[in-house]
Amino acid sequence: MLNLFLTAFVTAFLGAGVRRPFLFVLAYAYIDIVAPQKVTVGFLAQVPVSLIAFVCAVTGWLIAENKNGIRISPRQFVLFLLLVYCGLTTRTADFPEAALEKWGWVWKALVFAIFLPFALRTRLRIEALALIMVLSIGVIVIGGGIKTLGGGGGYGELKLLLNDNQGLYEGSTLSTVAVATVPLIAWLARYGTIFPPGRLVQLFALALAFACCLIPIGTQTRTGLICLIILAALALRTAKRPMLYLMIVAGLTAVAMPFLPASYIERMNTIENHQSDQSASTRVAVWKWTLEFARDHPFGGGFNAYLQNSLSYDKINTETSGGNTTTKKTERVEEKGRAYHSSYFEMLGEQGWPGLALWLSLNLSGLLQLELIQRRLRLSSAARDRSDRALALALQSGQCVYLFGALFVGIAFQPFVFMLIGMQIALAMNVAYRPAALPFRSPKQAPASDGQSHQRPGMRPFGTVAR
Repeated sequence: MLNLFLTAFVTAFLGAGVRRPFLFVLAYAYIDIVAPQKVTVGFLAQVPVSLIAFVCAVTGWLIAENKNGIRISPRQFVLFLLLVYCGLTTRTADFPEAALEKWGWVWKALVFAIFLPFALRTRLRIEALALIMVLSIGVIVIGGGIKTLGGGGGYGELKLLLNDNQGLYEGSTLSTVAVATVPLIAWLARYGTIFPPGRLVQLFALALAFACCLIPIGTQTRTGLICLIILAALALRTAKRPMLYLMIVAGLTAVAMPFLPASYIERMNTIENHQSDQSASTRVAVWKWTLEFARDHPFGGGFNAYLQNSLSYDKINTETSGGNTTTKKTERVEEKGRAYHSSYFEMLGEQGWPGLALWLSLNLSGLLQLELIQRRLRLSSAARDRSDRALALALQSGQCVYLFGALFVGIAFQPFVFMLIGMQIALAMNVAYRPAALPFRSPKQAPASDGQSHQRPGMRPFGTVAR
């Protein structure tokens, strides 16, 4: 039944794009996040549905979109440089076959991020993509949140829509992305126009945000806990009563503690004493190896260069009793071919110092760009300016959560994050090049506010054909 439903849904989604080509963009985002072709074993699994949606999105834009007034952002240029550089390192990779396998999806993520600002030229389109991304994440996390409440979680044991510990379905990756999505959920609940704010919308948004916050508990990932702490800290920026907010957070934490699984608390305790946990100890050993590797290979070893690492470290077995931790014995551990467990070291090991510099400039410039948008619009009382300022804050908060979570998980090229980057660029260009806010007019003089009224001269909606 699930196979039939997903096949019918994806087919209908792509079919609707024939009449409205912008829907191909949304369809690709849904397919790339949920990966229905991996969930099913029927027709979708036999065809490259992701590539088909990608080609349709770009082709539809080339055919149906008016190209007048198109501009290129400096961040799009950085994305292009990163794309070219990754292509060059793939040609000279230490493990050509493994590098080509990863390059097969990385190039699509980068190209789609470059393409998105060209397609998202109105506020309505930006909101539509945000909505599809949030609902697509919801497809994954709602079931995971329900299973967590039912006690079905555990490290590497939470059963999601796809039982595959790769990509977005990997525990630490999903925890980071789920928490980073919460600010976007809040923005849609307050400023959305496709589903206008209302009691049902706000109730669903609250439930979905709660499910996103349950994912780090269900997957029992330390990265997820760090992301939750960062998100809670970022919320202080907009809290009208910071002390009351801190008291509420502290109270909710105290109430929730007795209900947390003992296995979750035990695993979180290894953050303080990483040498007693093999997974945490491996990360530190891999990071040291990567720094040494970069000294001899400043331009990186290409995708999946970690396959050549050889690690040797001491694991300290401890015992805690009465709040006191004592060392019982030291165990020597030998491992090979362990992943980076950090996006920063992933970029350094695979793309070298130039690739790391491009990746950092792309992400950090985004934080600055979103901050400038907020400052530019902070004094405006126009409804659209308030909405755009709130969206900039939501995207900035999500980006901060990602950058902190990326410290401990290798998601430098996570497609979901590159969609957020494409949306950031689109928002910045939309704000920068639209006309200044008009003075107050009477209702008879007021222009329409249907999401298309701010298009530049000569621009027509995506999917229409000029007569």
